[in-house]
Amino acid sequence: MDDAGDAPAFLDFGVEQLTDRMGIEITSWDPDRVVGTMPVKGNRQPYGLLHGGANAVLAETLGSVAAALHGAPKKIAVGLELSCTHHRAAREGVVTGVCTPLHRGQNTASYEIVITDEKGKRTCTARLTCMLRERPPGE
Repeated sequence: MDDAGDAPAFLDFGVEQLTDRMGIEITSWDPDRVVGTMPVKGNRQPYGLLHGGANAVLAETLGSVAAALHGAPKKIAVGLELSCTHHRAAREGVVTGVCTPLHRGQNTASYEIVITDEKGKRTCTARLTCMLRERPPGE
């Protein structure tokens, strides 16, 4: 699972998924560092700023992918808690999220996701904890 490339077979990032609707592209699939981008355009709130919920979707996407990579192939990752601190507004361009592990255990995994604008300025810091559950039979 090197930089870019296709999603692992156990993850569905096809059409009609939230990532597709928001324009999220994952550019690095490494369990120690998952990176993705998201356009500001189409993800703004009424004041023309990147919607805080869009930051949350990007953060949870990247953290969930990292947790899924950690738990695979026997476990799946489901979000347990997400917190986001919005530091500054992004009005245009693309934001980039970088997800790194804080804790990776047998039953939970926690990640820090740092989102920056095109100038490299931090716009949001998020923390996601996922529960790792046994993969249901037949999946």
